[in-house]
Amino acid sequence: MSLVRFGPGDDPGPNFGELLRRAGMGPFAPPPDGLLLPVPHATTCVAIRCSGGVVVAGDRRATSGNLISHREMEKVVAADRFSAVAIAGAAGPAMEMVKLFQLQIEHYEKIEGTSLSLEGKANQLSAFVRSNLPAAMQGLLVVPIFAGFDHATGAGRIWDFDATGGRYEERDYVATGSGSLHAAAAVRLGWRSDLGPVEAVTLACRALWEAADADSATGGPDLARGIFPIVATVDVDGFRRLDDGRVKSTFERIVEEVQER
Repeated sequence: MSLVRFGPGDDPGPNFGELLRRAGMGPFAPPPDGLLLPVPHATTCVAIRCSGGVVVAGDRRATSGNLISHREMEKVVAADRFSAVAIAGAAGPAMEMVKLFQLQIEHYEKIEGTSLSLEGKANQLSAFVRSNLPAAMQGLLVVPIFAGFDHATGAGRIWDFDATGGRYEERDYVATGSGSLHAAAAVRLGWRSDLGPVEAVTLACRALWEAADADSATGGPDLARGIFPIVATVDVDGFRRLDDGRVKSTFERIVEEVQER
């Protein structure tokens, strides 16, 4: 493959996604007209602001119509050290989008010699979502959540997106996916301005429990297989994924509360 060259007025600069598009290698090509495939879809994710950062959580189930296509999908991943992405929608394009987003952040840092701001990262992810619009119009919708710790403000920040690439910063919390209505309702009832990280983790797990209880596409804790939702925190020390033991104990307490009710 020959080296791609650009003129002075056509240089994509540090934008890796734009580099792929101008080189004719855009990853989000729409499927042929009328082609309907049983595409696996990721389901419910939530993000909650708390003192010192954010908590991001997502269930592990991927569905294809009325079938469970995968039980251990990774829907919450680190975009870089101080930010995270949670995905819902068509699983294949979503995972590819996240990988390219991670590469875009790294590419920018190598070209510019400095890290992109947290809001700049949200803008870049917005561009990736917008480039997927032709596929979204044919059913391959990807709707991520982006969250991270902003060193400029010393606090956590959260953004959600629509299919056209519109990005919206949320002050307190956000949920996406098929179970988002139930998850958001659970968070709304339990959120408060002085919420600590431990309490936010419990609230995120409770939101996923309520979503799984009401939405068949959302997977709850699978005690038989030892599969639990992914829960991660992002604070001044960076992205940390909670181990399954802690998540399991949190859900066990939730089960006890439900049984008591």
